[in-house]
Amino acid sequence: MKTTRKAQVVAAAGIAVLMALSGCTAADSAEAGNPSSNTADISEGVQPDPAAVALLPASYKEKGELSVAMDLHYPPTTFLADDNKTAIGLNPDIARLVAKKLGLKLNFVNTSFDTIIPGIEGGRYDFTATSMSPTPERLKVLDMIDYFNGGVSVAVAAGNPLDLSNDNLCGKNIAVTKGSNAQLKHLPNVSEWTCTSQGKPAINGVTLPNVQEALTQLASKRVDGVFYDTPALVWAAKQQPNAIEVLTPQVDTRTEHIVTVALKKGSPLTPALQAAVQSVLDSPEYQESLSTWGLTDGAITDAKIN
Repeated sequence: MKTTRKAQVVAAAGIAVLMALSGCTAADSAEAGNPSSNTADISEGVQPDPAAVALLPASYKEKGELSVAMDLHYPPTTFLADDNKTAIGLNPDIARLVAKKLGLKLNFVNTSFDTIIPGIEGGRYDFTATSMSPTPERLKVLDMIDYFNGGVSVAVAAGNPLDLSNDNLCGKNIAVTKGSNAQLKHLPNVSEWTCTSQGKPAINGVTLPNVQEALTQLASKRVDGVFYDTPALVWAAKQQPNAIEVLTPQVDTRTEHIVTVALKKGSPLTPALQAAVQSVLDSPEYQESLSTWGLTDGAITDAKIN
């Protein structure tokens, strides 16, 4: 029987963010009532999809395994449980379900976001499910299959002491994560149409390695705000309501926020992976995962190849 996951993982994930922001130890989290086991596998009991398996190249059937690259520092979509080993969040759920639909084992590789595409190109990883959005540059080297629709927001210090809004970020130091669409596309777009095109100073994007570092620098007043995926910022704000808050509404970036499973362009694995992702989107486990991580508004129905 499949284990009920929500009560286990929500508490653990919240404490993971608290530990990242405040420097708490594992012992501290145990005292806070964190369950020792919070790693229930959503794909338990899920059977292979014959249509997807039929498209699987022989080499993958023989190997019996897929490798997935992820940067496990982005709750609630992609991060580590309190055992510091098990990948949890929406994206690990999707990856596990995709592998099960193909009848394959899954090997997680934890790596920084900006090394994932070179690793896929070099054959070190079979695919990624790490909230990566399609861009013209990425589509030159990757096949990218839709599985979720997100958005971006700005987090500021609690109480918003600088009285920031989405419309007055010009000249402010706003943190973004290295290699993300926020850095490469969304923030430059917002800066251009809300600031420089109107003769105002550009938004100063401060590039940092991950969202934990960005939120840490926000707390220490080294940046004025953090520009990042809405689900992750809302999640963090719930854990640290006295430290950060998220501006509403989401930022209008005049760009899409679809996120994808990605693999090497023209890969023989692409047809099978697309079929497996579509099977996941049609499954109750997809809705279960979205509900667990508070992301139901991002559900989509079509595993389209960009």
